[in-house]
Amino acid sequence: MAFSFIVRKQDKKTLARLGVITTPHGTIETPAFVPVGTQASVKSLSPDELDTLGVRLFFVNTYHAYLRPGLSVMNKFGGLHKFMGWPGPIITDSGGFQVFSLARPKYTPQDRGEDRPSLVKISEDGVEFRSHWDGSIHMFTAESSMRWQWELGSDIHIAFDDCTSYPATHAQAQKSMERTHRWALRSVLEHKRLGKAYTKRNKPYQALYGVIQGSVYEDLRVASAMFVRGLDVDGIAIGGVSVGETKTEMRDVLSWVSPYLPADKPRHLLGVGEIDDIFTLIEHGMDTFDCVQPTRLARMGRLYVTKGKTHEIDITKKTWEKDTKPIEPGCTCYTCVHFSRSYLHHLFRVRELLAYRLATIHNIHFINTLVLDIRKAIKNGVFLEMKHAWLYNK
Repeated sequence: MAFSFIVRKQDKKTLARLGVITTPHGTIETPAFVPVGTQASVKSLSPDELDTLGVRLFFVNTYHAYLRPGLSVMNKFGGLHKFMGWPGPIITDSGGFQVFSLARPKYTPQDRGEDRPSLVKISEDGVEFRSHWDGSIHMFTAESSMRWQWELGSDIHIAFDDCTSYPATHAQAQKSMERTHRWALRSVLEHKRLGKAYTKRNKPYQALYGVIQGSVYEDLRVASAMFVRGLDVDGIAIGGVSVGETKTEMRDVLSWVSPYLPADKPRHLLGVGEIDDIFTLIEHGMDTFDCVQPTRLARMGRLYVTKGKTHEIDITKKTWEKDTKPIEPGCTCYTCVHFSRSYLHHLFRVRELLAYRLATIHNIHFINTLVLDIRKAIKNGVFLEMKHAWLYNK
């Protein structure tokens, strides 16, 4: 089965839309939240639990999979799907975000407080980086990123990009964007070349998304959107809006680029997914979005609820010690059906491993239920009314 995307309904008042992405490993109803499985696992949950929670696509990190367990292990299993025991669609990133996140790290195997070396050196060829595991030197290029993603066997690849730091001057952002565009051209060529080779080996088609960069500058974002839309890619990803930008700046970026995105290709927003962000990005026509926030917050004891300005409670606080109610009254997730706030509070206080699993189940269920309700609202033509009810009528 080849990769495809169709729009089923367009909201009349906003750019929000309903669609279906079809991949060789299944379909994804959009808009859709994409949990992040950095190390080829959504922390604390098994594949069957993810399926039960309604997850249809999740994100795996190419950089981490390349380092550990390594591509030789992946090849032995025939790729990520069999290695992980996950039969559904997978999206992998290019490694570009790790360039950003590792550029100012604190690596040392035996940290004695001395100055520590930079992990990343960026050149026109690509990125030389030092493994955060053992300090060994590796090189990521547009070509190797494509090759490794093909070997991982993900359904959707992200073109190799230079994730611009924040804040950045206009000149710095333009230089980074132009490098992203040159790497994108190389990514497309290598992706097509590898696609032909893998097709001869009866491997399923794997899609490629180009990446829009340009920091918080309108002229650069528009130029990048125009460039990427002209590439021979299957979808478009928007990067550089989760590296320190404000919510207002993120909304501005979406406003600038959305008019230039082709209607017949899926759009993915990289690294964004707080509750209010979800309404914003869907309103601006995004189809999928990944974020570590729901699962990371869960492991911190911050659990999603409908009411309240932040839409979350900190279950580790003493106020919940004797609370007999579920996390979210009326929630149908396994955690809320079977356990109380008091019990979750207890598990976190004693650092019981079950705490992280139950909290993660709730937060993913909550987000997926919210997005499902948003899809229903778009279908019924009441998306804006739902947005206002959620964000402003508290």
